[in-house]
Amino acid sequence: MAFPHEPLFTIPDGVETRWATAENPAGAKGGACAGNDGRKRNAFRRGVAVGASVVLAEASGTSGTIRRIWITIDDRSPEMLRGLRIDGYWDGAATPALSAPFGDFFGHGLGEMARFENELFASPEGESFNSFLPMPFKTGMRLVVTNEAPRPVELFFYEVDFTVGDPHGPETLYLHTHWRRESPTTKLRDYEFLPLVEGRGRYVGTHVGVQANTDTYFKSWWGEGEVKIYLDGDREQPTLCGTGTEDYVGTGWGLGEYAHRFQGCPLADRDRSLYAFYRYHIPDPVYFHRDIRVTCQQMGCWDPATLPQFIGTGLQLYWGKGPVDMQSALAAKGYGMFEREDDWSSCAFFYLDRPDNELPLLAPPDERLR
Repeated sequence: MAFPHEPLFTIPDGVETRWATAENPAGAKGGACAGNDGRKRNAFRRGVAVGASVVLAEASGTSGTIRRIWITIDDRSPEMLRGLRIDGYWDGAATPALSAPFGDFFGHGLGEMARFENELFASPEGESFNSFLPMPFKTGMRLVVTNEAPRPVELFFYEVDFTVGDPHGPETLYLHTHWRRESPTTKLRDYEFLPLVEGRGRYVGTHVGVQANTDTYFKSWWGEGEVKIYLDGDREQPTLCGTGTEDYVGTGWGLGEYAHRFQGCPLADRDRSLYAFYRYHIPDPVYFHRDIRVTCQQMGCWDPATLPQFIGTGLQLYWGKGPVDMQSALAAKGYGMFEREDDWSSCAFFYLDRPDNELPLLAPPDERLR
């Protein structure tokens, strides 16, 4: 794993293991299977009503680390994956550092289940939600799921595996997330995976979902935009810049389905023009010491098959602020880039030197579900 873990053959002094489940909601020592005959009686929570919140795990007065989350639910529809919300609070903070739609957080972008496994998340058969992303805390934590979907969850199975007593020093950072969506994006304005965040930390990566605008742009390629990372005072120009969207997630010449340790695309539905992909900066860390901002340009590419379609509708394409000479491009029978407006959503992951941030709160359910 990318984050240092204890050797398998040692026991860290003073660190104890806890599991929070429906059989032992508090994760209490000696508290599992209480109040029954010791058999399997409470494997899940039944009925999470609309508007209700469930505390999955909680600890106070101790340091510790959430090390694994496993969940499965009976309703895995797009409305539920975007309607459920997961929030994580560290060290008594009033606002959540971790706050995202349920599916997007666990790597199921655009409300679509998929089979995949990577370094930080997994869904072995496309029916579950697994996280192995370490979530340290120094004085306490609370992990909550809230149902903002249009109907109840009937069966909610979960397990949150964590330790208490971890010796976290001042260098230990807190996990944060930021989810956002633009429907559609705006020409010549880069989509922000992560708006400006001040502090010291590490950018871990992003889950991204794209619904390409086929009504306007047909089946032309949408992913020419470059990812740009502004570090430590960068404003007009970034320090880090890639070469294209599919390049950023380690492939090239379009985007198909694959799942690797640090980069992948679990969903590539060309018929519906739906794409969900991820990139984690684990072997290639992105550190920041003052501030950070992460964006992606909104650009596509025409080809010999789609350019005549654009001309047939009379649509004028633009590259930068200038119009594309459509007839010259058609005569060249080639490829060319142009500015686009599509539906983008993303969940960014980063560690920060404090348990709260100034980012906007999670968008309301109607914006997530629209």
